[in-house]
Amino acid sequence: MRSRSAPALLRAGLALGVTGLALSALTAPAATAQDRVLRADRAVTRACFDSPLPARTPGVDRREVTSGVDGLVQARLSPGTGAEGDWDLAVFDKATGAVVAASSALRSRELAESFVTKGQVLVVQGCRHTGPAKSAVLGVDFLALTPQGTPTGAERAEVVRVNTPEQKDKTALLGLDLDLTEKGDATGVEVVLAGDADRKVLRDSGLTYSTVDADLSRTSREHAARDREYAASRASTGLPSGRTSYRHLYEHDHELKELARANPKLVKAFTLAEPSVEGRDVVAVEIAENVENTHDGKPVNTVMGVHHAREWPAAEHATEWAYELVNGYKDKSLKSLVAKTRNVIVPIVNVDGFSISREAEPKGDFSRFDYEMKRKNCRASDSPPALGTGVCKANPGGSARGTDPNRNYAGFWGGAGASTSWSGETYRGSAPFSEPETRNIRKLVSERAVTNLITLHTYGNLVLRPPGVADVRAPLEEPVVKALGDRMASRNGYESIPSWGLYDTTGTTDDWSYWTTGGFGFTFEINPAGFHPAYENAVVAEYLGTAPAAGEGKGGNRAAFLDMLANAADPAAHGTLTGTAPKGYELKARKTFQTPTSPVRQPDGTTTPPIMVTETLESRHTAPGGRFSWSVNPSTRPYVAGRYGREPQAPPQSTITLVNPPGVPGENPSFPGDGTAEVIPFTVSGLPSADNGRFDVSVSWGSAATDWDLFVLNAAGETVAQSAAGGTNSERATLVDPPAGEYRAVLVNYSQADPANPDDWTAGKVEFASPVPPTYGVKEAYTVTCADKRGRLVGVTDVFVDRGQSVDVGALCTDSARATKQRR
Repeated sequence: MRSRSAPALLRAGLALGVTGLALSALTAPAATAQDRVLRADRAVTRACFDSPLPARTPGVDRREVTSGVDGLVQARLSPGTGAEGDWDLAVFDKATGAVVAASSALRSRELAESFVTKGQVLVVQGCRHTGPAKSAVLGVDFLALTPQGTPTGAERAEVVRVNTPEQKDKTALLGLDLDLTEKGDATGVEVVLAGDADRKVLRDSGLTYSTVDADLSRTSREHAARDREYAASRASTGLPSGRTSYRHLYEHDHELKELARANPKLVKAFTLAEPSVEGRDVVAVEIAENVENTHDGKPVNTVMGVHHAREWPAAEHATEWAYELVNGYKDKSLKSLVAKTRNVIVPIVNVDGFSISREAEPKGDFSRFDYEMKRKNCRASDSPPALGTGVCKANPGGSARGTDPNRNYAGFWGGAGASTSWSGETYRGSAPFSEPETRNIRKLVSERAVTNLITLHTYGNLVLRPPGVADVRAPLEEPVVKALGDRMASRNGYESIPSWGLYDTTGTTDDWSYWTTGGFGFTFEINPAGFHPAYENAVVAEYLGTAPAAGEGKGGNRAAFLDMLANAADPAAHGTLTGTAPKGYELKARKTFQTPTSPVRQPDGTTTPPIMVTETLESRHTAPGGRFSWSVNPSTRPYVAGRYGREPQAPPQSTITLVNPPGVPGENPSFPGDGTAEVIPFTVSGLPSADNGRFDVSVSWGSAATDWDLFVLNAAGETVAQSAAGGTNSERATLVDPPAGEYRAVLVNYSQADPANPDDWTAGKVEFASPVPPTYGVKEAYTVTCADKRGRLVGVTDVFVDRGQSVDVGALCTDSARATKQRR
């Protein structure tokens, strides 16, 4: 269990009581069923949250309520009788007209929730936005809350960089259950320490670290103030929407459905299959020519954001991309790419967590009760019973309660890089796909043959590609996947690396989607400064590629998204099925299989056997009549296709012994600024005499209280490998596929347990290993069927199709299909 401090939960805490709908006249009789029904004779398209509207305004019905508690108001809408339409909901402070809470999803199922004070008079406003429903049912509850903890600011949050030069160090860091960011590289990871308890955990681990931001709480407050000043100083920005500040959930949802309303042939807003734990709908848009023809056979490009609640820029970039496609299509700058593809955008996967984070009091102290910094969803059932009570926005478990959706997918679930503890920031959940957020994405990807997927996160300036675990080994397509990642990174200035290059992760979106479907999947870690830092940098500059973003002058994430879209449009990047079929006949490509998770790590450190997860991929194509072309993912999924490698062309080089020079250099904690060290040269051979797939330089000494650091430099003096752990009596530095040439092992005496009796290094050597040959697995087929307009099966065949391959299934829908079909 992660140890965290508990500063004050101002205006939040344990739920003590619930009151029903209270009309403004407190002495009036209890609310009746009639009071709860909102009615409007006609729909009016407006933003319900803009302002409280007068009674009898067309399209609006409202109630006044008074809070009898210091705590939370929860206002909900549910469908009335008859057909369901789209009603929105907003709660205002009557005295100021300021919006307190709002909800703008696509149906009449809304939840608006926020903090209120005793005696506060509220206007609860329902707006009939579109559709035939003339009524909706309103429910309003007040939850009394008791403050918890110590005063805000009693503890100081900070960001440190933990040194992890070897895989064992990353593994040790993951085991501490601290709040790891996604900013890191081969030798270190930035970590948030919420308070003194976290600092003690890290100190006691023996891992070394340096301070990056000594007062993250202050920095968070400064960013919030800067955002207010930025929005107040301008009417618009260069973003496709012109937006100047972070949106709320209700603003994202409203803007998506307004894009659809204004562009009905190009944009379709829709609700994902399952509501969240708290009952919120997840809103997405699809953008394509003739958008209602969902199964037209075009490749599907998907961008999604906010698996992690506090990562607000992820939602902003996704929503801006929706505007980009719409504006670009109108201006014809993107028309050809939009015409060749279908684009699905899900700005906010974790709607509960995001709403809580975005609406929370901006404390910035990273305590358990700092809901602004909540990462996970709102799952409560995995918490201890005493901490499983109360609503997600204010409960005794605080923001620590919930599951990390991006550790809950089946891909390698249960392995390294995910917490087994309910309170861990990377808690994996009780089982693969235990959460509605991941089941939503699973259904979307499995049923739409998503050929290209980007999932957006913060922070770290990274383009990550599968695999998430080094031991899995790269897929056979590693050169192709790497090239696409590198191309996108050339636009946003990020570093393109495999996910395990940051640290091991399991149960992630892109690992599951790629290994299961064969659709390309990448994770973007946006900006280098924080989870939701200054809007002008993390959103405006990063999206457009302007200063101070790393993509300045290169196009930024906008250009990277365009690269992914162009790849989706390219037939060489996916499979294609062709043939002939009568108009309106439905073709299906389907396969069902099982994939094992990782061996499942248990809280006590043991493992249990992998879980077999059944997956079904089924995409559809509605025949246009005559000849058809249908984009699909390769029939053979990467999980069984094989692993990347190369055949050895010669034996590996023999081991080299490193000779320790006489004497011991002085202690030097400042390398490379201070060059005091021992330098031992060695030579790496190449073909035809040796083919080295890797080398490992290792040294050891007597006591773990002594600390030597190891660096490997090439002939140009560049560091190509290093190992600088603490609390060990050895170091090992590795270089994969080393070029032939001259190298130097540099041994730095960082510190001695007893300087009067130096503990010198010994047993230095350079060991070489052969390249790992590629492995090749089985081929898998799709079962492709054809059904007539009455749903009767009229044709079936097995089809093998590779990436970049076009396979003709012939006249599959005719009686002679089995005899005449052609496959190539």
